[in-house]
Amino acid sequence: MKHAILALALLCSPVMASEDIPDQYPASMLYAKPVEVIPHVFSAIGATAPPTYENAGHNNNLSFIVTGDGVVVINAGASYLLAEALHAEIKAVTDQPVKLVFNENGQGHAMLGNSYWADLGVDIVAHVDAAAAFEENGDASLQAAIARVKERADKTRLAAPSITFEDNYTVEMGGMQIEARYLGPAHSPGDIIVWLPQQSMVISGDMAFHERMLPIFEDTMTAEWIETWETEFEPLAATYVIPGHGHPTNMDQVRRYTLDYLVYLRGQVGELLEEGGGLAEAYYVDQSPYAHLDTFEELATKNAGRVFEQMEFE
Repeated sequence: MKHAILALALLCSPVMASEDIPDQYPASMLYAKPVEVIPHVFSAIGATAPPTYENAGHNNNLSFIVTGDGVVVINAGASYLLAEALHAEIKAVTDQPVKLVFNENGQGHAMLGNSYWADLGVDIVAHVDAAAAFEENGDASLQAAIARVKERADKTRLAAPSITFEDNYTVEMGGMQIEARYLGPAHSPGDIIVWLPQQSMVISGDMAFHERMLPIFEDTMTAEWIETWETEFEPLAATYVIPGHGHPTNMDQVRRYTLDYLVYLRGQVGELLEEGGGLAEAYYVDQSPYAHLDTFEELATKNAGRVFEQMEFE
């Protein structure tokens, strides 16, 4: 009963932004203590701010599943010490060993903690495109992390995933079915979701955002993200969503702040292009319906500029 009440509270409560809170769990390297979202599924919710020394680079969600026959971790963490801190929290919950780690994409906050898990002999799974992105950009991510969080990046080194896949990677463990799926192009190369069909829960990674504004990178193709959402992600009809950033929520919320935002921004930029406007004007298209989101100030103009550059040649 208590788990149902907690899940309901998380899903129905208003947006719980934390961009202005430097650290919610001073006793740990983690930004926040893991919470049990539904029975056996936990998540340490990262800051909705950019990575900083104060939040130790923990600005994404680090989740784990206690299956009854071992623990499955989703996201290695942004450093060796963050992974170690997450493992300490896992040990406080269960004496089951960690048997598998999934990297949700090839970004530093998903993969830089791989070395901790690799040292324990744990298999690390990622999409082939995520592994390639980390191979190409991992050293730059590591150097940026060292510059940003200093000694909090101690012991961190590059460690590639030990297992890669192209479409699906399914695990049956302790009576639970855990499906890692590549749904198609989205936020960054090799984005995957982890789907728990028996629980109707999706650990969405960066497929879905809601408390902070989503970032659009040079390799983020927004038209393809929309198509992937509509044809692959939405049909899951998940009851519970643990997004890549921000508190657990539901499909309505992530649709509103991911799909609807992408459609809205492309519409604003499309109107500008029809009027003959240029890149300078694109930076200032109206995004006020989303101004309350964390990281709006850091990302809104960049997002508009990148969408303009994409749509100019579509």
